[in-house]
Amino acid sequence: MTIDELLEQVLAFRDARDWKQFHTLRNLIVSTSIEAGELLETVQWKNDAEIEALLADPEQLKNLRHECADVFIYLMLVANTAGFSLVDAAAEKLALNARRYPVEKAKGSAAKYSEL
Repeated sequence: MTIDELLEQVLAFRDARDWKQFHTLRNLIVSTSIEAGELLETVQWKNDAEIEALLADPEQLKNLRHECADVFIYLMLVANTAGFSLVDAAAEKLALNARRYPVEKAKGSAAKYSEL
């Protein structure tokens, strides 16, 4: 499935339930943040070994997948509502980051671009 096909399904799901009336840009951005918080909860209070074990547990992995999907779906709706392509925005940001973090300066470093 392509991202455009997925977006069509998301919009059809929303429209069948008459939820567009609630999907203002503000509400979608707030909901994205809430869902990102739920994603964060999947690793809250866990050390790296416990997080690695989470990936081996089918039920916990399914929960992680669903929380990632919730964030992704809301991001798609934000971009659609704001009138831009999420794929194009990500490609643009990746190109910007390539300039900000040239390999010769950034390789192996966690420093922010302004510190390189």
